[in-house]
Amino acid sequence: MNTEPRSVLSCALATALTLALAPAAQAHGDLKGKERCYGVAKAGQNDCSNLSGTHGCAGMATKDNDPGEWKAVPAGTCKKLKGLTEKEALAKQPK
Repeated sequence: MNTEPRSVLSCALATALTLALAPAAQAHGDLKGKERCYGVAKAGQNDCSNLSGTHGCAGMATKDNDPGEWKAVPAGTCKKLKGLTEKEALAKQPK
C-alpha cells in the first residue's frame, strides 16, 4: 500500500492547523508587554484580524492607517503613534 498521499495529507492538515492557531493566541490578547494599536498599520502589515471581521489574518490590511486594523506596539506607545484604542476604533467603524 502506498502511504505517501496519506503522509502528505497529514502534513498539510498539521500545517493548516498550526497556521490557524498561531494568530489566535495573539488575537485573544497574548501580547506580553504590548498593546493593540488601531489605525497605525500600513497596508499588508497588520497583526491579526480586523474589527469589521472581513478577514482573520495578519498581513491582510488593504490600506494604510485603517482604523479597523491593528499592530502590536510596546505598551504605552500607541497614543504617541497617534493610534486608537479598540473602543475608539469601534466608534469610527461604519454602522
